[in-house]
Amino acid sequence: MPKIVTNLWFDTEAEEAAKFYTSVFKNSKILNTSYYGEGGRRPAGLVMTVTFVLDGQVYTALNGGPEFKFTEAISLMVNCEGQEEVDELWEKLSEGGSEGPCGWLKDRYGLSWQIFPAEAGRLLSDPDPVKAQRVMQAMLQMSKLDIAALERAREGSGE
Repeated sequence: MPKIVTNLWFDTEAEEAAKFYTSVFKNSKILNTSYYGEGGRRPAGLVMTVTFVLDGQVYTALNGGPEFKFTEAISLMVNCEGQEEVDELWEKLSEGGSEGPCGWLKDRYGLSWQIFPAEAGRLLSDPDPVKAQRVMQAMLQMSKLDIAALERAREGSGE
């Protein structure tokens, strides 16, 4: 186990969420599932934690109860290699959730994700501040990020 592991608090959906997330990302798997016993803070037999790996990063999902909900104060950022990966992850993760601005979405469990193409970072860092600003302005108008549209904005050619 790595020294630092992200812990995600769910009410009762920890196992369902872990299975969903590991189905979305390549090189992912569930490592361990533990259950509440008698005298625990939740009913005996309920999944307590699920430890899983998403493309090399370890997470633990906890069925801790309804007290805490996810907010945008934390999100998982996915650096995508191209538009195809952006499109695929956007479709899968936003299903049953909600789309937000600038590549952000909430999945069906309320967890926030940033689906960010690596190319967008390069375009936003253009040494010409006018071009970089055009990219930023275009991105602010998008929900799912569109690399081709960001490139057109950089060049000043619009849609």
